[in-house]
Amino acid sequence: MPPMSPEFSTSVKLKYVKLGYQYLVNHIITLTLIPIITAISVEILRLGPDGLLDLWTSLHFDLIQILCSAFFIIFAATVYFMSKPRTIFLVDYACFKPPVTCRVPFSTFMEHSRLILPNNPKSVEFQMRILERSGLGEETCLPPAIHYIPPKPTMDAARGEAELVIFSAMDALFQKTELKPKDIDILIVNCSLFSPTPSLSAMVINKYKLRSNIKSFNLSGMGCSAGLISIDLARDLLQVHPNSNAVVVSTEIITPNYYQGNERAMLLPNCLFRMGGAAILLSNRRSERRRSKYRLVHVVRTHKGADDKAFRCVFEEQDKEGKVGISLSKDLMAIAGEALKSNITTIGPLVLPASEQLLFLLTLIGRKIFNPKWKPYIPDFKQAFEHFCIHAGGRAVIDELQKNLQLSSEHVEASRMTLHRWGNTSSSSLWYELSYIESKGRMKKGDRIWQIAFGSGFKCNSAVWKCNRTIKTPLDGPWDDCIDRYPVHIPEVVKL
Repeated sequence: MPPMSPEFSTSVKLKYVKLGYQYLVNHIITLTLIPIITAISVEILRLGPDGLLDLWTSLHFDLIQILCSAFFIIFAATVYFMSKPRTIFLVDYACFKPPVTCRVPFSTFMEHSRLILPNNPKSVEFQMRILERSGLGEETCLPPAIHYIPPKPTMDAARGEAELVIFSAMDALFQKTELKPKDIDILIVNCSLFSPTPSLSAMVINKYKLRSNIKSFNLSGMGCSAGLISIDLARDLLQVHPNSNAVVVSTEIITPNYYQGNERAMLLPNCLFRMGGAAILLSNRRSERRRSKYRLVHVVRTHKGADDKAFRCVFEEQDKEGKVGISLSKDLMAIAGEALKSNITTIGPLVLPASEQLLFLLTLIGRKIFNPKWKPYIPDFKQAFEHFCIHAGGRAVIDELQKNLQLSSEHVEASRMTLHRWGNTSSSSLWYELSYIESKGRMKKGDRIWQIAFGSGFKCNSAVWKCNRTIKTPLDGPWDDCIDRYPVHIPEVVKL
């Protein structure tokens, strides 16, 4: 048989045509101005010194014109700089590293499940199937109270977990940044499912004896995307409070939320959620520009709560026996896809180069006018970002985003390895992923990072950062003792 012709989409010639198109469209202004400037320069050289002197003397200025022009320039510059938003810097961050005593290997998890649910082997088998396909590794951690048989989800145990996670992350942040507690102007703590009184933010203020005029906020019930909501809130507050520092703490407390019933939709979180937390220092002080790691560029939030299905797809409720758990709907991935679609429709024009926006516009017009069955053009977000931090909510979430955004295995490596090493740590997972990229020595000056998170409600939130300086491989942090082993191969199914 004759050899098959090469796939047109992978043709080398087509590759260079596409690169030429991208360069032409993305630099159209520069390419247009160059001949104009060249023509002006040639004309000036042709006039010579005498011609330029005659041109200058032909212009007539008086004092009033000069003063009015100077006033207008000063006024316009003042309005511009006063209306320009303050630059928000991410100085540094720290992730909580659970003690090795909290580790929960697969064998331990399954043994505990059999002892906790002795009369329901089908629920135990269901959890085993989920765990086999979850993408989690053998080193994820659960809080001490869950290691008891049966678990002891008391209020004291939950507070103990909160203190361990939050205070450890805060201490690490203070050590890395040399920040003093009295220098914190804004404190935001987000934890979705555990909301005690006094609040977790009050607990932090009490521990570190923070100032009495601190602006503190405690966000609850906002799901795994609450970390980026906290970043957005901190950004807004830093816009109106000059020369300020904001600390954001993102975590999820597992102790009071471990489900001990038989409803399969509520058993899923038991298999996926693990201990984790992060503390982040943001600042609008110009003095922090040099030592800060990143600059916040955009935050885009999408909320689908007006739709009933989206509102109930992640829902805390009681089962028939009165046991409280988090129910995950079968429609979760479809709803997440719709939320993502709305989010990238908003963020696309803010970050995509002109070449991608033009192709998207032409395809949209073609579908509207010529043929609605045309395949919609999916913008190439790899041209807008060097790094992707996709919320490690589960293997299916990462797979779906990799497919829809046409990302390579390296682009989603940080998300997959974070899920494997730490599990789903809710709102803090994005910071473990960013730490993974840094620990691999891949973060260079000027790199752009896209953080994407999903949460109950249903929400899809995005944050875009730009790296201020090349990040040296950190000697501490959550990955310090295991980064050399990663990336690891994660099989489709781990037989237990």
